[in-house]
Amino acid sequence: MMTQNHAAIILASGLSQRLGEAKQLLRKDGEPLICYMTKIALATQPQAIIIVIPEDNSLIAEAVAKLAAQHAVIHTVVNPAPKIGMAHSLYLGIDALKELESRESLAVDRVLIIGVDQVLLNKEHLQVLLAGSQRVVASRYSSSNNWSDEQNLVESIANSPSNKNIIGLPLVIDYKLLTQWQVSLTGDKGLRHLIRGLAPHQMSTVKNHRLSYDIDTPSQLAHARAQRWLDS
Repeated sequence: MMTQNHAAIILASGLSQRLGEAKQLLRKDGEPLICYMTKIALATQPQAIIIVIPEDNSLIAEAVAKLAAQHAVIHTVVNPAPKIGMAHSLYLGIDALKELESRESLAVDRVLIIGVDQVLLNKEHLQVLLAGSQRVVASRYSSSNNWSDEQNLVESIANSPSNKNIIGLPLVIDYKLLTQWQVSLTGDKGLRHLIRGLAPHQMSTVKNHRLSYDIDTPSQLAHARAQRWLDS
C-alpha cells in the first residue's frame, strides 16, 4: 500500500441559515452527513484530516468526536466565528494543519479540501483529483441552483449558456502554495479568486456535474430525500 503525501481539510463550520437546520447533521446511509463525508476523505488515505466545525453545536461535536475516537488521523478545530465566512474556516484549518505537521513531523505535499453538502460526492472523484499533478486540481460543475432532478440539470446545462461552470471544491492544492495564500483568506474571499490568477499549466479541472447538487434550501433538501440521496 502506497504511503500518501496528502492531508485533508473538511470545511464544516457553516451555520446553514438558508436551510434552517444544520446540514452537517443531515443523514446519509444511516449516519450524519459530516461523518459520511469524513469517511470518503478517509478512503483516500490521508496523513491527517482536519475538520473545522462551528462553536456551540454539541451534536456536531459529538458526531465528529465519535469518529475521531476510531481514527487517529482525524483532528477537530472549532471555529468561534463561523459567520465570518468559509475563508476564515479554511484559515483556521491551515493553522491547525501547520501545527500538526510540526508536532507530528508529517510530510504533507498536498491538501485535499472538501465541504459537507455535495451529497453525490464519492471517493472516486477525490481519487481522480489526487491523481492530478498540477499545483491545483479543482472540481468543475454547473452553477445552476434550480435543479429538480438529474436529467433536468443535465438538459439545463446543455441548453442554457447562462449556467456558468463553477471551479471550486473539492480541490487538491499544493501545500506550500496553500500556506502562501493563507494570508489572503478573509471572510468569504476564498480560493477561487486566487486560483484564477494561476497560469494555465499550473492547474487543471475535473468535470463532475453531480457536484451541482448541494443542499442550501428546504426545497433542495426535500428533493434530495425524495431521490433517496439523503435519508428521510
